[in-house]
Amino acid sequence: MTFYRLEQFSAPLLFDYLRLRTDVFVVEQGCAYPELDEWDREAEHLLAFEGQVLVACARIMGPHTIYPEPSLGRLAVARPYRHQGWGLRCLHACLERLQTRYPRQAIKIQAQQYLEEFYALAGFRSISPVPYADAGVMHVDMWLEAGR
Repeated sequence: MTFYRLEQFSAPLLFDYLRLRTDVFVVEQGCAYPELDEWDREAEHLLAFEGQVLVACARIMGPHTIYPEPSLGRLAVARPYRHQGWGLRCLHACLERLQTRYPRQAIKIQAQQYLEEFYALAGFRSISPVPYADAGVMHVDMWLEAGR
């Protein structure tokens, strides 16, 4: 697993990364929304490979980008590689990176509601009074206390 800034991507790697995100968040989930956003320029992007194949990705942001707190998002695993631990490995790599850089800060995320239990495995708790729709998918805001 490797973190990249946007300017570090080669054209073929950027294509693979954007294709994975689009396949998962737009095509599979049937959401017509601007999957690429202004935060991609600010983020560090985690890419996970099996051999030469990109199998999972995520992005992290420092404080005062999306939220006052550091954050992570756009965690996606290619369909053939699901249920093999890739998502959890990406989550832990993102958390380690954020906690190393911002050791005394909580982490806030916006999670798809059906993944609430997945994020709870890493210690996140829901802070949304009720789930809400974003791009047609139900979401919850979640919080990880500093130092967890």
